[in-house]
Amino acid sequence: MGFLDNVMNGLGDDAAGGIGDLLKGQGGVGGLAEKFGQAGLSDVVGSWVGNGANANISPEQIAAVIGHGPIADLAAKLGVSPQQASETLAGLLPEAIDRLTPGGQIDGADDLLSKLPGGVGDMIGGFLKR
Repeated sequence: MGFLDNVMNGLGDDAAGGIGDLLKGQGGVGGLAEKFGQAGLSDVVGSWVGNGANANISPEQIAAVIGHGPIADLAAKLGVSPQQASETLAGLLPEAIDRLTPGGQIDGADDLLSKLPGGVGDMIGGFLKR
């Protein structure tokens, strides 16, 4: 069982819903990618979107890009500390973005999110539980 499986089994659908809410709050995949670019992490988010291996990101980098407020909101939803929420995001976000951009294009990802029944959290949860 891999890291993602361990996290998802421990946090369940709350993690997927929380990541979905976080993505929407950041302006979708495109908005989040833009924030990573502004923080000098274009190559990191680019590896998640593109084909090939996903670059790792630290919990500190996640918190710097996303901000402490959204991290605290996610932590409260999950019932964990903000540090644990950042660690969870550092493990899950690369995979979530990768799976939301199967063609290597950000543009279609936000369209895909808006058209899916059941919401973003359901879709991300389904992807991450595979």
